[in-house]
Amino acid sequence: MTYAQQHLNEAVEIIHKIDVAAIEKMVDLLVTVKADGGRVFFLGVGGSAGNCSHAVNDFRKIVGIEAYAPTDNVSELTARTNDEGWASVFVGWLKVSKLSARDMVFIFSVGGGNLEKNISPNLVEALKLAKSVGAKVEGVVGRDGGYTAQVADACVIVPIVNPDNITPHSEAFQAVIWHLLVSHPKLKANQTKWESAVK
Repeated sequence: MTYAQQHLNEAVEIIHKIDVAAIEKMVDLLVTVKADGGRVFFLGVGGSAGNCSHAVNDFRKIVGIEAYAPTDNVSELTARTNDEGWASVFVGWLKVSKLSARDMVFIFSVGGGNLEKNISPNLVEALKLAKSVGAKVEGVVGRDGGYTAQVADACVIVPIVNPDNITPHSEAFQAVIWHLLVSHPKLKANQTKWESAVK
């Protein structure tokens, strides 16, 4: 078997194992946030940060919900990292944005954050703030889900089917899940370009 076939077989296995009920719960929470006039703040680092940027576009344009990713503002991100430290970079951003109970923090992460191992402490601190103000928390994460899975109102943990491919599958399925969410009939408010052009 080629590596390409193996990788794709792993993706198929993940699809069969993914928690569909968790996805539907995510949809319902997002419906509530939108109805309440809340905002969605997407947080992630590395490849997950890139996914956050793309998701912001889709949630704003397709769903019509106010959404942001702190990592899109390079000046503020680097200033906060330089002046205050990496661990507080997201929580400081969210405080200025006056995160409230109407809002949601949506995490994209391979590990989900772990203070004991000093992995993504910035996500953990942001989640602590979210819980303290009553904001909703969702996540698409890998491994055991880390702190995100412990505190989330709804969370999809991408199943591990090959320990050597946790990161690529976790980050790839972040995209699969958020595209599913914005395409869901309960959330989709605007038609996407190519689908509307064909009709």
